[in-house]
Formats: sequence, C-alpha cells, structure tokens
Amino acid sequence: MQKKTELTFYDPKVATNELVDEVFSIVNNRLKALKIIALARSAIRHNLGDELKDLKLPVCLIWGKNDTITPPIVAEEFHKLLPNSELYWIDKCGHAPMMERPGEFNTILAAFLEKHKVLGTMTK
Repeated sequence: MQKKTELTFYDPKVATNELVDEVFSIVNNRLKALKIIALARSAIRHNLGDELKDLKLPVCLIWGKNDTITPPIVAEEFHKLLPNSELYWIDKCGHAPMMERPGEFNTILAAFLEKHKVLGTMTK
C-alpha cells in the first residue's frame, strides 16, 4: 500500500504513514472500494471528450507536471477541448497537486476564482 500511495506523488515522502493508513482504510471498506471501482469504470465507459466543447463556463486545470497517473498530455487535451479553460502547471508535482503542493495550488485557484468571481452570480 505504501508503494502504490507513493506513486501518486512526485515526492514519495508526501505519502506519510497517516496518509497510507487512510488509503488502507478506504480500500478495505467494501462500500467505499466498490464506489471507487464504479467511478473508475464509469470514467472509462463514458468518455466526455465530444461534450467538453459545449462547456462554456471557465475551467481551471491545475496539473502536476510530473503526473504519472493522468499524464500531462491529458491536461493538454482537456485544455484544447474546453473552450474557456486555463491550464496551470505545477513543476515537481504528481497526481494530487492540492495535497503535494497546497500553497501553490491554492494561490493558482484563488487567482482564478478572483478573476472569474463575477461569473459566479450569473451561473446560479
């Protein structure tokens, strides 16, 4: 479990004992494990690529430059398919930038939200 959790991050030290214990408890909870499997299967079956072009809201893509789970080429493809997207890279970061580099992630997200805050009232 330790090795699999470490693969999520550029820096394997982010996979602390506490995080590994949390992952272990999730995958050993039958209901949670089944939900994760169903979600993964659904994502594979329902490729939304053809529908992304119709999404007009601003989209913030924050991607780890060293993501080996969902590689950067996927971010670039999403960015091309989403007409109103902004793609931000975090260097030396894996699949979970919000966990591995929370300060940088939050700075990017806060700037994006501030830039688009007027739209929040228009979409409700």
